[in-house]
Amino acid sequence: MESTRVDRWLWAVRLAKTRADAADACRGGHVRVNDRPAKPATSVVAGDEVRVRIASTTRVVEVVQVIQKRVGAAIAATCLIDRTPAPPPEAAIPVARRERGAGRPTKRERRVLDEFRNRNG
Repeated sequence: MESTRVDRWLWAVRLAKTRADAADACRGGHVRVNDRPAKPATSVVAGDEVRVRIASTTRVVEVVQVIQKRVGAAIAATCLIDRTPAPPPEAAIPVARRERGAGRPTKRERRVLDEFRNRNG
C-alpha cells in the first residue's frame, strides 16, 4: 500500500482514539501534513511529516509505514517515528506547606497563606 487518508492513518497508529476524532481534528485545522493544513482525505505516504494536536498536546511524527487498519500498540509504534520536541522544564513553583499534625491554621496563618497564594498565582 502506497498511501492512505490522514484521518485513517492517525486512527490506525493510535494517535487518535477514534477515526471520527481524527477527522474532527483535521476539519478543525489541528492536523498538518508537511506543513500544509490537512483535510481528512489528504493522502499520506512514507516519509511525510504529520503534526497533530489532540487533547491539547501537539505531536510531530514521521510516517514510516502506511497502514489502514487499526493494529496492536506494539505494531503501531513501528509505523511512525516520534519527532515531538521535549517539553520545556517546569519552573520550580514554591508551594505553601505546613507541618503535618499542626492542626488548623490560625487566622493569621490563613492570611499569610492567602497572601502567598495570591502573589504566586
